Amino acid sequence: MAWRDRRGALRAILAGSACVRPASVYDAISIRIADDLGFPFGMFGGSVASLAILGDPDIALITLTELAEQVRRMSRAAALPVVVDADHGYGNALSVRRTVEELEAAGAAGLTIEDTLLPQAYGEAKPQLVSREEGLGKIKAALDARRDPNLVIIGRTGACSITSLDDAIERALAYEAAGVDALFFTGVKTRAQLEAISAATTLPLALGSPPAELGDFDHLAGRRVRIAVQGHAPIAAATEAVFKTLSAIKDGATPKQLTGLAGADLMDKVTRADVVADRGEHFLGVKR
Repeated sequence: MAWRDRRGALRAILAGSACVRPASVYDAISIRIADDLGFPFGMFGGSVASLAILGDPDIALITLTELAEQVRRMSRAAALPVVVDADHGYGNALSVRRTVEELEAAGAAGLTIEDTLLPQAYGEAKPQLVSREEGLGKIKAALDARRDPNLVIIGRTGACSITSLDDAIERALAYEAAGVDALFFTGVKTRAQLEAISAATTLPLALGSPPAELGDFDHLAGRRVRIAVQGHAPIAAATEAVFKTLSAIKDGATPKQLTGLAGADLMDKVTRADVVADRGEHFLGVKR
């Protein structure tokens, strides 16, 4: 699937009437599994990128180059559309322009730009936001950098849990007026907050890890929520599996005693072994 088709598929989801849960993906294998299972699109979160690439917590140590290269690897591995959490755009508004250029070239179907102050300010334990003016400048820069009009650019704000609901709505309205394709809110805790956001805005909405009170996807869909990110359990599950397997090996387990391993059929499927073998026969004369 060409990149513009992936972006078109994501736009169709935003234009639809359902609330969709994306697959949390972070590498070539995870995106292939999500694609094979039939997920409509994937989400490459910033925290997951930091874990997968650096093994570090989400404290904005990752670089744009590292993020873009991982997106490029995933884009090569599967045709699943992916929304990339581009954090704060790795600097000021001019840095945001380059972030969009790099992620568009790497095959992202969409990306989010947020108004969180990153990296964390000296002496500040709690998250902070950039000013509304600076946040809007970043959004305008992101839109200006887009070359493929199908690339989805999502304005994201964490104001609900950092400043106030009113501030979140004002920021979102500014991003909407600038021309973003959707609005992403983190920190929304109640139906009343969502009702206020839905009433004030007109664009498709995305929520980050909504709580139990917002777990009714039909209700979310009726409030124009088209994306509900459900955390990033796959990388946690993979970490647990690796830890248990290596622990068992260290304790003396033999290969036949290990449990919870992917079988040969699954490994062949996710590595596209049949496709590779066909290419070997066709191009190298290797008989199967």
